[in-house]
Amino acid sequence: MSVLRLALAPYPVERVDGARGFLGRVDDLAATAVRAGAELLVLPEYAAMEIAGDRGGDALAELAAVSAEAPALLEAMRDLAARHGLWLLPGSLPMPVDGGIRNIAPLIAADGRLALQQKSVMTRFERETLGISPGTPPAVFATPWGRIGIAICYDVEFPTLVRAQVEAGAWLILVPTCTDTPHGFNRVRLAARARALENQCFVAIAPTIGDAPWLATLDENHGYAAVFGPVDRGFPEDGVIARGDLDRPGLVIADLDPARLAAVRSDGAVRNFADWPHAPAVAPLRTPA
Repeated sequence: MSVLRLALAPYPVERVDGARGFLGRVDDLAATAVRAGAELLVLPEYAAMEIAGDRGGDALAELAAVSAEAPALLEAMRDLAARHGLWLLPGSLPMPVDGGIRNIAPLIAADGRLALQQKSVMTRFERETLGISPGTPPAVFATPWGRIGIAICYDVEFPTLVRAQVEAGAWLILVPTCTDTPHGFNRVRLAARARALENQCFVAIAPTIGDAPWLATLDENHGYAAVFGPVDRGFPEDGVIARGDLDRPGLVIADLDPARLAAVRSDGAVRNFADWPHAPAVAPLRTPA
């Protein structure tokens, strides 16, 4: 497996001229990433929701507008990735599936080929306000750099979901995220760091940022892009491989070598990946004597 140059886009939500405006912004980011030598670009969860425009604070109307355009957006982004010769994870899209809406992250190869990861666990806002349905189990994806996984925002907060991907061979977990409070961002950030530590893998997060009071779905957004790795020899002492500034745009670029993970898994100070306890039984209840 070769070294991957990864680009993460903290994405400031803006007023755009519908799908054309959004795709223009993604095109600019892709061009910037390619100039920086990046081979894979990651955008945040729900970045495309900005195309809904002002619908009077009606979150369901915003969702309906974007999900109706999702198939066309997806085809346009496949063309965009192929035109730039860039692997692209363009955030996530609300997409119609089996009579409902699911939150789906496309992974688009540099020649336009496509694979999809559905979000497994819904937040309260997604479930109670938007009515988005839980998706299919986590998958792993074949790339020129080996197998990678995608954990959409809240999914990264559940260790068994990411563990399943790592045990299936994923050495990198991509986390497109959308969080409207510092609490939410810190949950995702801390979870991503924990998943990198316990699996001795890389985990990369890319958030929406900025205020968009005309949107009920993306009204406030906080975070920074970052890559986390093992907290062990051969890596930074805090496990932070790269990070941007809080709530500020600008691509975060990182060169990620899966061989470094193989080395730390075999000869680290600890072996978190190998020592994972599989479904430990709880000891019988004890009463102080």
